[in-house]
Amino acid sequence: MSGGLIEVVSGGVGCTVQDAGRFGQRHGGIALAGFLVPPLADAANALVGNPAGSACLEWRGLGFVVRVVRGPVRVAVAGRVRAEVSRGDGPWRLLPEWCSATLCEGDRLQLGAVAGGCAYLALGGGVQVPLVLGSRSTHVRTRLGGVEGRMLRPGDRLPCDRRAEGGAGERMARAPYPFADGPIRVLWGPQDDHFTPAARAQFLDTDWRVTPEQDRMGMRLAGPPLAHLSAAAADIVSDGVVPGAIQVPANGLPIVLLADGQTVGGYPKIVTVIRADLPRLALVPPGCTVRFVAVEASAARQALRQVVAEGQAWAAALVPCAPEGWLDEAALYSSNLVSGMLRAEP
Repeated sequence: MSGGLIEVVSGGVGCTVQDAGRFGQRHGGIALAGFLVPPLADAANALVGNPAGSACLEWRGLGFVVRVVRGPVRVAVAGRVRAEVSRGDGPWRLLPEWCSATLCEGDRLQLGAVAGGCAYLALGGGVQVPLVLGSRSTHVRTRLGGVEGRMLRPGDRLPCDRRAEGGAGERMARAPYPFADGPIRVLWGPQDDHFTPAARAQFLDTDWRVTPEQDRMGMRLAGPPLAHLSAAAADIVSDGVVPGAIQVPANGLPIVLLADGQTVGGYPKIVTVIRADLPRLALVPPGCTVRFVAVEASAARQALRQVVAEGQAWAAALVPCAPEGWLDEAALYSSNLVSGMLRAEP
């Protein structure tokens, strides 16, 4: 077989296979799933020469270790995480940030705990688990996609198709992927009329604290409770929800829906985070605060176009590299190292 293969040696809790998501299935109650932070995943993919949206490994919290069973395999890591490589059973060596590297059979890759949000490991050619309803993304609650619809665990083997890699050598970025600063932009509604005018103003004026109660489905925010118009206004007939919707139950504390969020809900939604800013919100660690600002739909569309353009520009600016202290054996063996001969006389 020509494809690469890696095996999970240890860890894997919180790590799943994800791609761009399971689009076009929400009418059947199937969640989108997919990358929590698409720009970060696509940055990792660009470093190994994959198309945007190719399946990666995404993890939150604790790290894990993988080993190359069949290689070579090109890898790249994106996120606030430490990555180290060991040749066979040799010493661990730091993998440079924002740079790809090619691993050979027997090499190990140790990925540390994520400092905030999530991180991504891209494999050359993408993780080639089977497609389920058009996507390789894992949705743990319904056990769809990925590896048996669950988080990874030791012994799992993940194939990749290195024939699909773009470019012949390693790539590096001149700078980390640029995320914008400032408040998270939102659109009002669709049920902002279920809240008092004071509550709507309070939502924008509050420094909301991100709590540890978060996963791929959503995150809870802590702050002064928001007042509904009445007790009856705290519940609605269940209607459609999307990633980015901010529901406010009767206790007045907002819940932000993320990639694995359900398709319908019965709490009123005061605002919806715009698609361009939802990745930024998903990266905020517990204990940190966020603020929101309301924008019009036209500004939301322009923001998304800008994020897409910035990602394309970042990927286009990648340059060839040879990581310090790293020997690309595949490139070495394919090169003509001797162009002539000398005859030495005694």
